[in-house]
Amino acid sequence: MSPKKAKKKLEGSSNVFSMFDQTQIQEFKEAFTIMDQNRDGFINKEDLRDTFAALGRAAKSEELDAMLSEAPGAINFTVFLTMFGEKLKGADPEETILNAFKIFDPDAKGHIKADYIKTMLMTQADRFNEEECEQMFSAFPPDVSGNLDYKNLCYVITHGEEKDQE
Repeated sequence: MSPKKAKKKLEGSSNVFSMFDQTQIQEFKEAFTIMDQNRDGFINKEDLRDTFAALGRAAKSEELDAMLSEAPGAINFTVFLTMFGEKLKGADPEETILNAFKIFDPDAKGHIKADYIKTMLMTQADRFNEEECEQMFSAFPPDVSGNLDYKNLCYVITHGEEKDQE
């Protein structure tokens, strides 16, 4: 490969860093570090399995394979950032938030036990404190069975008003 082509290829791969501001890149780096359980600089199948286990969810081998197959090769931080950039580019904010909640709802019921989501919010990643959880539940109270309707929550977050329940 000629030096000119090599330089162009390098420039192309570094453009992913211009899609995000420094704070966002740092947050993605923290997420990558959490997922890179064995600290080898790459996310592999075992890292994904361990990450899901840490979130209290057993992931099927086929599910993990499907996730890994979305990457063009080994998943280092640059590939990880590129994949998120591609997913977020043109993504509907409501769909993005719904997909985040769906991780905690493998049966696709549309709701999550309020106690469970509170535990996750207070113990994982960018942790909520008790007051922040109380604020969320006062704005979006669980139903009588203790379930949080995350589909409605996502709609309100992105549209600013409740969907008509029919």
